[in-house]
Amino acid sequence: TFINPSTIAPPRGYTHVVETTAPSRTVYFSGQLGMTPDGKFAGGAGDFRAQATQCFENLKAALAAVGGGFEHVVKITNFFVDMAHLQTFFEVRDRYVNTKAPPASTAIQIVKLAREGALFEIEAIAVLPPK
Repeated sequence: TFINPSTIAPPRGYTHVVETTAPSRTVYFSGQLGMTPDGKFAGGAGDFRAQATQCFENLKAALAAVGGGFEHVVKITNFFVDMAHLQTFFEVRDRYVNTKAPPASTAIQIVKLAREGALFEIEAIAVLPPK
């Protein structure tokens, strides 16, 4: 259940509270960088949109590996090296998530990611039906 209490300021593109009930499977996804299967960053150097899109494609593939999709994602954590890319992130993200009930979300600007040249990383938690 996706809930935005009226006692909290309205969210911008995320849900404040996501409640799940059993039986279900909770799956945790490691941070995904914007790297293609051959280990290279998508797009040219500094191409945030290409990297963000690849991050979501990587998360999509990880979800599929456990029989899930973006409809099962209840929480995402987004790491930016430059928060100026937030609007582009929303444009990319909105092609993947249900914008009427988006997952709970956190956006954090950090100095550097684990790989040189990485501009964005996303990690997720999904709740899927039992097998």
